[in-house]
Amino acid sequence: MNTVLESITPHAPKPKWLRVKLPTGQKYTELRGLVDKYKLNTICTSGSCPNMGECWGEGTATFMILGNICTRSCGFCGVKTGRPETVDWDEPEKVARSIKIMNIKHAVITSVDRDDLKDMGSIIWAETVKAIRRMNPNTTLETLIPDFQGNTRNLDRIIEVAPEVVSHNMETVKRLTREVRIQAKYEKSLEVLRYLKEQGINRTKSGIMLGLGETEEEVIQVLHDLKEAKVDIVTIGQYLQPSKKHLPVKEFITPEQFAKYEQIGKELGFRHVESGPLVRSSYHAEKHIH
Repeated sequence: MNTVLESITPHAPKPKWLRVKLPTGQKYTELRGLVDKYKLNTICTSGSCPNMGECWGEGTATFMILGNICTRSCGFCGVKTGRPETVDWDEPEKVARSIKIMNIKHAVITSVDRDDLKDMGSIIWAETVKAIRRMNPNTTLETLIPDFQGNTRNLDRIIEVAPEVVSHNMETVKRLTREVRIQAKYEKSLEVLRYLKEQGINRTKSGIMLGLGETEEEVIQVLHDLKEAKVDIVTIGQYLQPSKKHLPVKEFITPEQFAKYEQIGKELGFRHVESGPLVRSSYHAEKHIH
């Protein structure tokens, strides 16, 4: 089993290693102002990311396109579920312009799931990458994509614009996928990652959350499955409950256990392994292009 702090009670305090500093500093304030001014959807804010202060303070940010309402209702995610708004075809230019204003050197782009659209949002995805490239030729990119229901035509649109890193998260172990991701499938996500690498994507990446009741053996199995799919980069972090409506935290995983998973990942031969309580998908993303 995982190394844990204690059995979680409804009002158990978070362990000391999960405490984060409040976002401060001139650079953070500047970026916050730009995000508010241009009404951008960043997963930093929508997902209540604990690293927002650190990342924004360093001048990096993750942008969420295609609105902030998702068609899926994953049990772990803080993004709203419901009927999304109509597609904003000016969004690619808005994101590209904001990256230029912020002087972002490495941008991470992600999105809600748009199962309501015939192309599942893949056209806007490709247009966003193209717009960023046009306006910011020196900016490197990571695209953290949904599964597009495994549709290769939609995946090909991402492959054609060739981001430096293409990421798709497994989120959890195989046994818990139905409960945690509801409308997603473990094998389909592996197939997406495998297809991206087969079609020539230079760096592929995936991430999982811990503390949902998985065992050590199950986590190690995910690492083996990702390696078999030729994934280059893996992130492993602690799940934190966004609200009382979401899945409860079953365990707080210790830093020592995260370090053990990092060592196992490195021994398996992944190019980068980020493993720690506060690690999220885009944590240290700028390092993953090297």
